[in-house]
Order: sequence, then C-alpha cells, then structure tokens
Amino acid sequence: MTEDTPRAEQPRPHFHREHWHSLNGAWEFAIDPVGEIRDRRDGTGLDRTITVPFAPESVLSGIGETGFMESVWYARDIVRPDGWDGQRILLHFGAVDWQARIFADGREIGLHRGGSTGFTVDLTDALASGSCRLVVHAEDHLQSGTQPAGKQSRRPHSWGCYYTRTTGIWQSVWLEAAGDTYLSAVDMVTDAAGHVTLTPRPAHWRPGLTFHVSASLDGQQVADAERPLLPGAPLQLTIPEPRAWAPGSPTLYDLTYELRDGTQVIDRVQAYCGLRDVAIAGDRILLNGAEIYHRFVLDQGFYPDGIWTAPDDAALRRDIELSMAMGFNGARLHQKVFEPRFHYWADRLGYLTWGESPSWGAEPEDDEANGNMLEEWPAIVAQCRNHPSIIAWSPHNESGWGKGRNEPIEEPHLRLIERLAAITRALDPTRPVNDASGWVHRDTDIWTVHSYQQDPEKLSAQLSPYPDVYRDAPQSEPDYAGQPYILDEFGGAAFDASEAQDYASIDAEREAGAAWGYGTAPASIEELEARIRDQVAAVNAIPHIRGWCYTQLTDVEQEQNGVLTYDRVPKLPIETYAEIFSAEPSRVGS
Repeated sequence: MTEDTPRAEQPRPHFHREHWHSLNGAWEFAIDPVGEIRDRRDGTGLDRTITVPFAPESVLSGIGETGFMESVWYARDIVRPDGWDGQRILLHFGAVDWQARIFADGREIGLHRGGSTGFTVDLTDALASGSCRLVVHAEDHLQSGTQPAGKQSRRPHSWGCYYTRTTGIWQSVWLEAAGDTYLSAVDMVTDAAGHVTLTPRPAHWRPGLTFHVSASLDGQQVADAERPLLPGAPLQLTIPEPRAWAPGSPTLYDLTYELRDGTQVIDRVQAYCGLRDVAIAGDRILLNGAEIYHRFVLDQGFYPDGIWTAPDDAALRRDIELSMAMGFNGARLHQKVFEPRFHYWADRLGYLTWGESPSWGAEPEDDEANGNMLEEWPAIVAQCRNHPSIIAWSPHNESGWGKGRNEPIEEPHLRLIERLAAITRALDPTRPVNDASGWVHRDTDIWTVHSYQQDPEKLSAQLSPYPDVYRDAPQSEPDYAGQPYILDEFGGAAFDASEAQDYASIDAEREAGAAWGYGTAPASIEELEARIRDQVAAVNAIPHIRGWCYTQLTDVEQEQNGVLTYDRVPKLPIETYAEIFSAEPSRVGS
C-alpha cells in the first residue's frame, strides 16, 4: 500500500489477519456496450482506468458515467506479497454489484451473485508462480426487476426517492494470508452476563486441530478457552466481571481466534465482541434488560462523490458522530447493506442500528426475484450478525408498494415476507425481526408504521387510537397483536437549504422534478424548526409508541428532506436538533 491508496484502512476490522494487502487503487477498466466486448477474461483490451473501490458512476472512480451499465470489466496484475510463501492467499471483495465472475490468467476461479455482501476467492494456486493476471467481470441487470437494488433508479436518471446507480466493485478489494486450514467465519452470540458462544466455520478442515480463543480488555487478557475443532461445534467462553455494551458505554472486548495443530498456530484471526442482549417484553424492546426508546434517524448511506461508497473512513465515523450530536441514539439503515467499517464505528461509538436488505428493485411477485432475495438475505445476516450495534433486522420495506388500501397482495409476495422472517429467526434468534417495515406485516416481532403527515395535530390523531392503531397498508395484513409499536418513518419535510432566499420556489422545483420531499415546503427556516419540533413532541406524547425514526439524516440528490444537506451541513444548529431529538418521551414507563 502507498500513501495515496484510497480507502487504505483494514476493510473488515471485526475479523481480520495480521498479514493483508490492499488492492484498492488503479485498475484497468472497460464498459461493455451491449455485446461489443464479448469476452475479456484474459484482461486485454481494457482501455480505461478506474479507481477501486469506487463505482464507475461516481466522481471518485475517475469514470463518472451514470447511464445503465449491464457489463463492465476490470483487470490488474497481482504479485504475491513477500513472505507469504507456503500460506493460503485469500482474495476478498467487500461487495460487487451485482454478479461477479473472477478470472486468473484466463481461468474462472470464482462466481458470486448479490450486490451487497462480501465474498472470498482462494488465489493460492493462481499465484503459485508468484504473479497472475486478475480479471473481474461484473454484470448488473437492474432493469430486469430481479435484483435487490435498494434505492438505485431503474429509470435513466434519478427521480423522487430513487438515486444514482452503483455498478461493479463498490467496496474494498484485498489479499490476506491464512493457514492451510483457516477460519472462514466465526458465528458469535453474547449476553450482558458475560457468556460468549463462538461457532467456528473452518475451510479445508482436517481432524486433530484445536480452536482456541482468548479475550482481552484494555490490553489485559481476561478469559480464554479451547476445544477440538469440529465444524459447527460451538465453544463457550465466560468473561468474568463483564462490562456490558450499550450506548454511552460501548465496551468492546478484543478477541483472538487461533487454529492450532498441537503447539503450532496455523491460523490466527483478530476480532472483537460486545456483551449485550436484546429482548422483547410485551410491547417494549429491552437492551440488557432495560427498555430502549428508539430515537432513530433514517440513513440511506449515499455520498455526493462516492454514491454508495464513502469517500474515506472518516466520513463513516463523521455521519455517526453528527447523528449522535443531534440527539439520535441510532439509525435505521435504509435499503442498503452498509459496509463493515460503518458497523465498526457504530460498535465503537455506541450507536444502535437496524439492519435492512436493499429489497426494492426485486419485484416480489417474480419467482427469480424472490429466489435472489432468499439467497442474498441470509448472506447479509451472516455477514453482519456479529456486530453488537445491530439490534433488529428488517428484511423488507413497505411490502405492496404501489397497491391501494383495498387491493389484495398476491400470495407469492405474502409467502416471501413470511419466509424471510422465518429465515431471519433461524439464522439469528437473538434479535427481533421487523418483517416488513411500514407494511405489509405477516409475522413480525415489531409493529412498524410509516406516516408523513406534516400537521402535528393530525399526526397525533392518526397515531393515537389504541389498540386500533394507525396503518396505511393494503389488505392482507393481520391485526395488531401487542408488539412494540414504532413509527419507523415520519417527518421528511421538504426544505432545500441552497434556496434559502427563495422558499416559494421549492414547491415549483419539486413539481418540475428538481427537488423532492414530503408536504408543502416550510416557508422559512423558523417554520422548518417549528414543524420538526412539534412533530417530535406529538409523537413523544403518544403512550403506546415505543420509538420513532425521523426521515432523514441527509438530503440525497433531488430528495431534500434531510436534517443535513447532502454535503453534511446542518440545516438547523446542531444544538437545536439536540434539544428536539433528545427530548425524553413523556410516556416512558406507562
């Protein structure tokens, strides 16, 4: 790595080895216009240069083309790092949207489908001679309606709440040196009492090995344990005098995983854990046995110069710090799988999140789309579940989008929601499941609704009836059954801070497609403050509501309803936001 390597930080701090090497930076690149480049697996004829890990639609990539790209090619030469002889060499991709084929010296060595999860290819044999020609072919058929794509626009340009697309490599690429038998993953379950259950997932397993784990805090070892390495067999670790992880005291224990052959360590991985547990008691969500009232913000994770990819690690941390400074205790991560570095900072800073799939873009009544959702969502949960900051899952958002209130939802769609909820619980029974944020609920641990009613009195009246609580959903939704009730989208007042001297023009701009948000735009900055203040106060006063999620953290392209501009400039003073959003609800404990 050099000083100018983009995104040079360790991409996966919750599971990494000492010896790793970033492949971010300049790669050869070509956009394949409808069959003109039929096959470039040998890496020849790529006439452009792209900066990885930024998608070609982004300014930071050096390409900056925003049209549809169904096929793109990447290539670069790889040299085995010094001192890595005799070890397995793993090639990691943080994410490639949407299908990726990997070639080494013209031979296909890997295939991955799904644009939001990382994957690994064993490059050992390809580097037997010391070097190879690495080629990545990415295909992205967004307009097909079969791919989970989140808020990526299926029209030629951004519009409404759909934004610039992301194609190909959009997270870091790196090499890592591992043992001949190595840990591909370790599943983790913890509780606030200090119990840690670790299930190793070894690659190239052979009998006779031992799995050893040690835990330390502030550089001092506090516990260790070992057992024979058996795939799927858990190891129990108990940490004495445990310090729980929670907002305000986000204690993390450093973990070292080792695979041992007798006294020889053949693979070593560094990780960490937070001791905490999440539970539901009646209509409350508990963290470490105490109710946690959600003061969340909707975060879409877009950046002006990087789109889905943060320009640097500091930007990820800064978004969380800004959110916390404004009084939010967490975020609903909306229609995007955030990169591991974001979750790392959430873990470090004590910031709560809900994990969500990028479900939009996959038509829920299409068999291929459903298959892709059912394949990718388990991989998302598996990738993210060791982060203590994630306290709930949302596999789907606003099911039945576009359906009227009296229109039934088709059976394949309903079955998809039910299957996603069941799969989530099977993979992670330790967190509650919000089966379909907003609507249509089928089998949910949390009852969520969305309302963008801008008048606070009407909002209060809309949400107050109980138990016949508000829901703006099509048919096919069961009755409310007393789950924790959370307003997980509201607010969203349209306000274009760049037009601060011409408020009357905002609604006209929105009509023309140049701006977008909810409700009639406030006529002044004072009116914006009053609207946000009154809405939050109205929701805080409703007895059965156990939390809320305000839309949204930042403006995104033409959507101008963030508390921050797209460039992360607060529209109101930070102190004003903090006063509004950190206010204690008047009904806690009722």
